[in-house]
Amino acid sequence: MQQRLMKKTAVYSFVFFLVSMGVVLAISAGRAREAKALRERQEMERQKEAGDAASFARGGELSFVQGQADGVYLRIPLPDGCRAQDILIENFYMDRQLRIFVPDADEAFYGQNRLSGNRGEVLGGNCGAAEGGVVLNLSLKGIYECRTILEDGNLYIRFFAPSEVYDKIVVIDPDCGGDDAGNEADGMAEKDINLQIAHKLAERLDQSGIKAYYTRMDDLNPLPQERAALGNEIRADMYICIQVGAKEDSSVYGVEAVYDGEHFNPGFGNKELASLLEEEVARAVNGRSIGVAQAGETELEKAFCGVMIPAAAIRPGCITNPQEALVLGREEQTDKIAEGIYQAILEAYETNTFR
Repeated sequence: MQQRLMKKTAVYSFVFFLVSMGVVLAISAGRAREAKALRERQEMERQKEAGDAASFARGGELSFVQGQADGVYLRIPLPDGCRAQDILIENFYMDRQLRIFVPDADEAFYGQNRLSGNRGEVLGGNCGAAEGGVVLNLSLKGIYECRTILEDGNLYIRFFAPSEVYDKIVVIDPDCGGDDAGNEADGMAEKDINLQIAHKLAERLDQSGIKAYYTRMDDLNPLPQERAALGNEIRADMYICIQVGAKEDSSVYGVEAVYDGEHFNPGFGNKELASLLEEEVARAVNGRSIGVAQAGETELEKAFCGVMIPAAAIRPGCITNPQEALVLGREEQTDKIAEGIYQAILEAYETNTFR
């Protein structure tokens, strides 16, 4: 009796084992199929994006009336019935490109109708198909602001240097981005915190009358030379780099600012800007102040590579400190940091003359 019971138990155990293994294998196979499907979808999306980009790149080159550069406006012909409110103009100043969406148009229209007028700021352009119309991509010789008029079936564009349009200009540089995540802790990346602060700061600057240009507002990573060129070319009043701090000693925490001590600006310069930023951000977050320091060689190469205007980097906390890392990722903290930077900018303009 006992032997039969033991045999039954052994059989049941073996059957249970087989069923369990079958379930595990089924789940594993299902997950493998899901992972494969996800990879296939991602690859299809990547190929579609590449195809869209290639399709736009193959768009026809825009034609300009040769020898005609009269007036101050560039004239772009528009199809009949095109309304001003339907035209979308985007200024990709980091790429020196102006993109214009023209509804109810096709590439053939711009194959037959040339652009004319003043093209002194335009290197060239092309036309690519887009949903509901076309996109005109103009490559510019520099960074410009533009003013437009729609009249008699034409779009007229006039280009201005930023300093001709705005009295107060700042450049905000959220450090890292793209493949460069910066320092990381507890699932947070420095590049994301820097960007969150920049977006919070933009909310304030957009309402202030101070024009801000940003080296990035998404997950890109411009070269240091490209970041610096933005501030130098537009003749901005100041250049502020946002960096999350990191120290070898994880017990260190607090607000710090660094500046380029090798480049001197008379009056309000790099050190003065750094001091303002460190003081106002520490006050805004009610935190500990580490102080102001001169940038090292690596920092000069990365954050201040060739910046010729007053420039400083603000480090609102150390991600290498476990307690401060937890705080840095919170929205209320990034909002306070942005407020501190904003107040520093306001004070700089209140106490100094830049132009």
